[in-house]
Amino acid sequence: MQKLRTDLDIGGNIQKLRKNNHLTQDQTVAKLNLLGISISKSTYAKIETNRMNIKVLELIALKIIFNTEYAEFFYGLEDGLKQ
Repeated sequence: MQKLRTDLDIGGNIQKLRKNNHLTQDQTVAKLNLLGISISKSTYAKIETNRMNIKVLELIALKIIFNTEYAEFFYGLEDGLKQ
């Protein structure tokens, strides 16, 4: 059995960006769907809680929805790397 390795907490940054934009998960999912990203609320919630990895197209769409820079998604994650 393969042990799951925890990834860096990009989900927490996504959640923070969503809340900074005063959006609910439902509203964010609706905006993703309008941009052609077929995603359910449960899948989106898994992304925010790091139980599912985000796809590149989803990240691009969230950048547009949140009107932010890509760097904001990765803020503070360098600290999680062994140097």
